[in-house]
Amino acid sequence: MASDHDHDHDNSLSETVLRVKALESLLVEKGLVDPAALDAMVDAYENKIGPRNGARVVARAWTDPAYKARLMADATAAIAELGYSGAQGEHMVVVENTPTVHNLVVCTLCSCYPWPVLGLPPVWYKSSAYRSRAVIDPRGVLRDFGITVPDEVAVRVRDSTAEIRYLVLPERPAGTESLGAEALEVLVTRDTMIGTAKVSAP
Repeated sequence: MASDHDHDHDNSLSETVLRVKALESLLVEKGLVDPAALDAMVDAYENKIGPRNGARVVARAWTDPAYKARLMADATAAIAELGYSGAQGEHMVVVENTPTVHNLVVCTLCSCYPWPVLGLPPVWYKSSAYRSRAVIDPRGVLRDFGITVPDEVAVRVRDSTAEIRYLVLPERPAGTESLGAEALEVLVTRDTMIGTAKVSAP
């Protein structure tokens, strides 16, 4: 399992980005990689394999109580029901935001992340600043993202690992009772499923 949880503590993200760009340029120059194919792959992870899948899971849980019960009991199996599984999507646990609890997901050691339902992790998720502050000052981190959590609401920090990857089931916003699953999907963003944003009514 250790290979799934790459403990890379290099905090020089700009250097990493430069190396990736240099490698990409070299591969394109030598004709080994098609830039359009790379763009298609990134688009797939960001928009198809990624957050839209998680949004479907959330919308289904909001509109189907039986599915929600299965999701909370065995997230890996319930998510697989919708066709989302595979590498980085094993051992899923869904935690629910409620009026009394707000969940925030982090991976303190590196950047373990549920790719099948959230796609590529954002740069800030992998940063040492987010990884350390999310544990030390979660309310401050949430304020940085524009969320003020009242004192009476508990903030629970969920530390993803190779053994457990978390997905937040955000609160369904008031005023959306008449919306079906497809309309609700559009409201759900990647950040709401990490816990750094709240779902807003349309």
